[in-house]
Amino acid sequence: QVQLVESGGGLGQAGGSLRLSCAASGLTFASNAMGWFRQAPGKEREFVSGISWSGDSSTITYYADSVKGRFTISRDNAKNTVYLQMNSLEPEDTAVYYCAVKSRVGNWYWSRNYSYWGQGTQVTVSS
Repeated sequence: QVQLVESGGGLGQAGGSLRLSCAASGLTFASNAMGWFRQAPGKEREFVSGISWSGDSSTITYYADSVKGRFTISRDNAKNTVYLQMNSLEPEDTAVYYCAVKSRVGNWYWSRNYSYWGQGTQVTVSS
């Protein structure tokens, strides 16, 4: 079965950096688009970033406006892993971060277009 395991969360300081990893198994990783979402206490889960599958052309990346220019998504197909490099952290980035497999064509922002989810990793940013 498909398994996604996030790691790399923890406590960061405002202005600092963290890198999240998501190791995937049970699927042909290179053929799947991947996404990162986050959920803060009392808020709905929201899209953070996405990366297209590795086709003949270069991968395409997507970002929420709130993280554009600060976060970078990447993938290493040899390691079946997708990363989220988070720079210039803000207290508003505090949330549980989830990676997911995008299994349906359509809006990257909609969680219903993703079929497999990791257990999440907590990111806490102090001011």
